[in-house]
Amino acid sequence: MNSAISKFYELPLAERLQKIAAACGLDEAEVKLLTQFGSLTAERADAMIENAIGVIPIPLGIAVNFTIDEKDVFVPMAVEEPSVIAAASHAAKLARAAGGFWTTTTGDMMYGQIQLVHVADPYNAAVKVYEHKEEILAACNAKHPTLAKLGGGARGLETRIVNTDDQAMLVVHILVDTKDAMGANIVNSMAEAVSPMLESITEGKAVLRILSNLSDRRLVRVRAVFRQELLGGPQIVQNIIHAQKLAEYDPYRAATHNKGIMNGVSSVVLATGNDTRAIEAGAHAYACRSGQYRALTRWEKNQHGDLVGSLEIPLALGIVGGATKSHPIAQIALKIMGVKTADELARVVAAAGLAQNLSALRALASEGIQKGHMALHARNLAIMAGADPSQIDAVVRQATSEQDVRFNRIVEIVKQMNEQR
Repeated sequence: MNSAISKFYELPLAERLQKIAAACGLDEAEVKLLTQFGSLTAERADAMIENAIGVIPIPLGIAVNFTIDEKDVFVPMAVEEPSVIAAASHAAKLARAAGGFWTTTTGDMMYGQIQLVHVADPYNAAVKVYEHKEEILAACNAKHPTLAKLGGGARGLETRIVNTDDQAMLVVHILVDTKDAMGANIVNSMAEAVSPMLESITEGKAVLRILSNLSDRRLVRVRAVFRQELLGGPQIVQNIIHAQKLAEYDPYRAATHNKGIMNGVSSVVLATGNDTRAIEAGAHAYACRSGQYRALTRWEKNQHGDLVGSLEIPLALGIVGGATKSHPIAQIALKIMGVKTADELARVVAAAGLAQNLSALRALASEGIQKGHMALHARNLAIMAGADPSQIDAVVRQATSEQDVRFNRIVEIVKQMNEQR
C-alpha cells in the first residue's frame, strides 16, 4: 500500500473513497456505510473539511432536569461513552431540589498573540507599544468593522516579556471582544494585520501571530447546592470532599477528576459544532495556572451540611460561523437549548460540566464507578455480541443480575437466547 496519492484533495469525494477502499481492502458493505451522510450531506461534508470520504455519526442525546439561572433547559449532548447523559440528568435532578445551577460570565474577550523576536530592548519596546495603543487597535478594528459596530472588536492590549534560555521575547496581546463568535478567525486576522506595525515600533521580527486558547478573559462560573439527604447522607458528602482534596493536590487524580468534568463540557460543545480541542486545551491549561495541575471544581459543605459545588472554566464558544453555523444538527441543538447568544451557551456548557463531576464523585464516594457505568456499557457489549434490538434489554438485565458484564459472558447469554427461540 502506498499512501502517497498525488492531488488526492482534487478528486471528487466518491473517487477518493474508491481509492481508499481499493488500497485498504474495504468491502462493499463498508463502502456503503461510508456513503451514508445523513443530515450532513456529502456536499456539505466535503466543503467543511479536506479529503473527506464520509462521516462518523456520534449518538446525540438529551440531558434532562436542568434548571439554569431559573430557566429550564434541555441539554443536547453528543457522546459515545455510556452513562454520561444519564449521570448529568441525575445530577441536574439533585441540583433542581435546591434551585438548580447559578452562573456568571466575564464576557467574550479573546487574546491575539504577536510574538516579536530580536528586539534589542524589549522592556523599552513594550512601553513604546503602549504609546501606539490607539493606532494599533484602530488597525485591528479596520479588519472587522462590522464587529466593532456590533459593540465588539479590539478593546485593549497587553505586553509580556517572556524570558527563554537564550533570549527575551516581547509578546503583545490584542484583547478582542468576539461577541457571539468563537473568534479564532477574527483574532488571527487582526494579529496578522498589525504585525508589520509592531515590527516597526519595536524594531523586532514578528513570528507567531495567532490567538491563544487559554481564554482566561472568557470565564464561566457555575455553582449548585446538593442536599445531603438526596446524596445519601453526611458520610457521602464527606467522602466527596475527601476526593476533592486529593484532586487539588495530586495531578494523577486531578487528570481523571477533570476528565469527568469534560465529559459533560465536551459533549455539549460537540453537539453544537464548537471546537472541542480548543475548549479542552484551554480548560487543562487553566487547571495549571497555579503552577501545578489541579481540579477545576471545588466541593465544600455549607452550614446545613449540604454539598456545595462550584466550577470556574474558560469557554470560548460561538453560535455564529464555522461548523456551528454550517452543520444542521448543531443548529437544531442550539434551538433545543433555546440559547440566543454565545454567553448563554457557555452557561449551559459549564452547568453540564459541574453536573457530570458531581455524578462521578457521588458514585466514587459510594458504590464505586463501575456499577452504574458497566450496566450501561453492557448495552454496547450486547450489540457487539450480535443481539438484535428486541434482545438488548433482556441481555443487560441478565448480565447485571449476575454481576458479570464481561463480553464473553454476554456472548454466551445472546447465544442461549437465540437457541431458545
